[in-house]
Amino acid sequence: MGRFTDALAAPGLGAIAEIKRRSPSAGDLRPDADPALIARAYEAAGAAAVSVLVDERFGGTWDDLRAARSTTSLPLIAKGFFSAEEHLRTARDAGADAALLLLRDLDDAQVAHLLSVAASLGLDTLVEAHDADELARGIALDAPVLGVNARDLSTFAIDRAAQLRLVARIPRDRVVIAESGIQTRAQGAAAELAGADAVLVGSALMRAPDPAAKLAELLSRPLVKVCGLTREEDVAAAAAAGADLAGFILVPESPRAARSVLPVPEEMLSVAVWVGEAGDAGADLDQVHTVEEGKVRGREAALLRDGEQVARVLDLPWEGSDPEHWQRAAEAGGRIVLAGRLGPDNVREAIAIVRPWAVDAASSLESAPGIKDHAKLTAYVEAARG
Repeated sequence: MGRFTDALAAPGLGAIAEIKRRSPSAGDLRPDADPALIARAYEAAGAAAVSVLVDERFGGTWDDLRAARSTTSLPLIAKGFFSAEEHLRTARDAGADAALLLLRDLDDAQVAHLLSVAASLGLDTLVEAHDADELARGIALDAPVLGVNARDLSTFAIDRAAQLRLVARIPRDRVVIAESGIQTRAQGAAAELAGADAVLVGSALMRAPDPAAKLAELLSRPLVKVCGLTREEDVAAAAAAGADLAGFILVPESPRAARSVLPVPEEMLSVAVWVGEAGDAGADLDQVHTVEEGKVRGREAALLRDGEQVARVLDLPWEGSDPEHWQRAAEAGGRIVLAGRLGPDNVREAIAIVRPWAVDAASSLESAPGIKDHAKLTAYVEAARG
C-alpha cells in the first residue's frame, strides 16, 4: 500500500478534504480558492488526505494539484475523468499520491489496466462506485480502496441511505470511503458505523466561511447524545443546540419512556433504547441494555447498527453509583459511549478522563421526568462540544 491508502487505513474515521472551485450540481462554490492555502489549512485541521479537482468542469487545473503539493505533506489524490495512462503519469508528475477511477466511465478491462499502470507508477487509486452493480465490479476487480458516492452523477440527487447500504457490503479487507453528502458529524458517524474508514467531503467544506474549521468540526469527538426524549419540542431543542444523537427509551418501566421514536432532523441520528433485545422502531441505531432483576435496566448496553454491535455504552448502575466509573471507562477499548449522570457541570471533566467516542445524558437535563429543560440541554451540548 502507498501513502494514500496507509493514511486512510489508520484507526478512527479519517477525512479526505477536497479542493474544488465549483460543482456541476451547485455551481460556483469558492471561485477564488487558493489550493496552496487551503491544503495547508486542511493538514492543520486533521485531514488524512487532500483531494484536488483538476478538471475544468470543476474549475480545476493540474496547477491546483502542484500548488497543493507545495504546501502540504499529506497524501494528495487527483480527481478528474481519467481513462488513459497519460492521465496517471500527469497526476504522478504533478505530485499526486493517488488518482480517481470512475467505474461509471470505464469498463472492467480499462479499470484493470489502469490499476496495473497506477501500481507501476507508485500511485494508489480510489475506485468509485455509484450503485450496487458498480460496487460488485470494483470488489471483483480487487480494488484495494473503494469509494461509494452518494450523489447520482446523472441527477445529482443525494441518497445517503443507499450509500450506507453499499458501504456496509464492502469486504473489510478493503479501505472504504463514503463520498458526498456529508454535512454534519452525525452523518460522518453514520458512514463510520456502516464500515467507512474515511469520508470524502468537498462541497460542505468549500461552502463554509472557513473550510478548515468546518473540517475540524466534522472530525471532532465525542459525539453528543441527548436521551430520554419524549416530545417533539425537545428533539428540536437538542438539534438546535448541536446534539448529534437523539435517544428514545422504549421501555415502559422507565420514567422517561417514549411512545415511539420521533422524527429527527437529517443532521442527527435517532437511537431506540431497549432492555433485553431490540424491537423494530425504525431508528438509525438501537441501544440494547442488559437485563438486571429488580432494575429498569442493566448497567451496560450495546449500540447496534442493523443488529451488529458498533459501540459499547458504559453507564452507572440503575439508581446507583460507582466512584471508579470514569476510570473503568477510560481503560475500556473500542468505541465507548459514556453515560451516567453527565451534565453541563461535569461532562468536560469526563471527556478529558475517558476520551469517549460519544457522551450521553438524560435525567440531568430534565425539569421533570421525560421533560427537558432547554437551558440545561443547551449548556450540556455546548460543554460537551467544547
